[in-house]
Amino acid sequence: MSKYTDLLKNKMSDSSFAKLEALKNEKVMEFIGTFAEHCNPASLYVCDDSKEDEEYIKAIALKNGEEHPMANSEQTIHWDGYGDQARDKVNTRYMVYPENMEKMKAMNSLPYDEALKEIMGIAKDIMAGKEAYVKFFTEGPAESPFTIPCIQFTDSSYVNHSEAILYRPGYKHFLNNPGCDDFFRFIHSAGKQDERGCTVNLDDRRIYMDTQNNIVYSMNDQYAGNSIGLKKHAMRLAINKSGQEGWLCEHMFLMACLGKGGRKTYFSGAYPSACGKTSTAMIPGEEIVGDDIIYARNINGEFRGVNVEQGIFGIIKDVNAEDDPVIFENAMKNQEVIFSNILQGPDKKPYWLGQGVENPKSGLNHFGEWTEGMKDSKGNVVPVAHPNSRYTMRLDYLENFDKAGFDSKDGVKIEGVLYGGRDSDTSVPVEESPSWKDGILLKACTLESETTAATLGAEGVRAASPMANMDFVSYPLGEYTMNNVKFVEGMKEEPKVFSTNYFMRNPEGNFMTSKLAKKVWLHWAEGRVHNEYEAYDTPTGKIPHYADIRDLFKELLNEDFSEADYTYLFTFRCTKLIEKLERTKKFFASKDSDVPAELNAYWDEAIARLTAVKAKYGDEIKPGDYKG
Repeated sequence: MSKYTDLLKNKMSDSSFAKLEALKNEKVMEFIGTFAEHCNPASLYVCDDSKEDEEYIKAIALKNGEEHPMANSEQTIHWDGYGDQARDKVNTRYMVYPENMEKMKAMNSLPYDEALKEIMGIAKDIMAGKEAYVKFFTEGPAESPFTIPCIQFTDSSYVNHSEAILYRPGYKHFLNNPGCDDFFRFIHSAGKQDERGCTVNLDDRRIYMDTQNNIVYSMNDQYAGNSIGLKKHAMRLAINKSGQEGWLCEHMFLMACLGKGGRKTYFSGAYPSACGKTSTAMIPGEEIVGDDIIYARNINGEFRGVNVEQGIFGIIKDVNAEDDPVIFENAMKNQEVIFSNILQGPDKKPYWLGQGVENPKSGLNHFGEWTEGMKDSKGNVVPVAHPNSRYTMRLDYLENFDKAGFDSKDGVKIEGVLYGGRDSDTSVPVEESPSWKDGILLKACTLESETTAATLGAEGVRAASPMANMDFVSYPLGEYTMNNVKFVEGMKEEPKVFSTNYFMRNPEGNFMTSKLAKKVWLHWAEGRVHNEYEAYDTPTGKIPHYADIRDLFKELLNEDFSEADYTYLFTFRCTKLIEKLERTKKFFASKDSDVPAELNAYWDEAIARLTAVKAKYGDEIKPGDYKG
């Protein structure tokens, strides 16, 4: 009998306690008992994997006003408060033991005892008077080499409902593995809420991460990026865990490119925000396994990966019938979707920025009762919906969902890895790396995203984003990078690594290709994986021949592609790449006080080599002119 048995029996129905007791797991009982006592909810509901429990949570979310009904009966809308619309980077911090503080000092960290005292002070009795919920999940497929079991303890039915859409159920996994003590734990409270169900005490919003014990504390927030433990919070825990155990957790989509004769080639890809990640994962005519986070392992000498999730928590701004038809179609169907921070019109239909339809002049949104042109307390016009409005839906709604790949317990064999940034004048549309190591150090580590200032004709500011993962790397950046480099050691075959850039502009400032050109670059990469195309060497990799790209444009898009555009797009620009490497070195030094010497030596050698190439060939090298 646990010391918390009587407490939990008093706060639970007989059914809920029986579900908990059936797990025969002291660590589970201790976690739930500790926070049932400390956060002090009036009652506690334990969910298993049943449809009945899912329906109970959905009904409660509507009853308590965390979600609201819409014109389509299966859809709901949730509003976060006006100041709770995005990830809180300032108050998302690591709780670090004294012996680890030195190596974590460049990260947003607090001494462990100080952080624990503060967060437990905030959490004391924070759930008083509320019903709380315990639900079990797995990150990755259950009963597989990739499985990480998880428990969410929250007083938010919206959080519980969202996670039921986004993650695989895990109660059965705990039931089948009695005594399992290696799992992620998440304790969350929305805190005090106003009449709209929105968090009030935002000054006490804290998201504290204990990667040493795999627990995350999230208090006084509702926006899913802060409150949903299994999303980016679990990702930070998993990145730390994978670094210790020799696998990878990456901020990547996972998709299948459908090649010649029905061939299916799996690619993963990492792209900073607004650099084409989602649109690449959902290229028309291909298949999707996941759009955001993967685990990758060496299984029998193969690079294999899984989608951690089973749903999509996506930005809905600019999703419309023309640019994103797959998501748009599914967002308008009468099926289970949670919208957050969009407008609910008088017709109870959803409206958002960039939807491509005429918006009503009034309605309800994250601001409250809204009318067109109204201003907030600072004099800013309140838009019809928040730019960071979201949709939460299941992946298996999509017609191009690769269910077999998603369900595979050993994952899918990843044969190509894409790293895509955003710049207007440097990186070519697609380039193959000479090796895995070169791919990590020359392609992944140098990822940058050019700000929208470039769109206005100014020189865009370039934000460094190594591996498109900087917000979530939970141990020193240099060590994380070396773990990526070493991951393929002992594999039968390394995946090919490619860089992409969809945003090159001509001298007049116009984009050089259409949005769908990414399908051409992907299929060239797929052909290279299977040794079907010859390529020109560059100082940093290999690029396509014009004839191959011309033919792919015609075959895949029925578009003509000129040789003049090809030459401009695929010209190698020495000075700009040297400057990019120098910025990478500087960025790493700013984020890690002890960058491994091997990394700096590699980049120094690359800079010296490119400088010599420039002296021999000139600053710009046209395709085919470089001879090594």
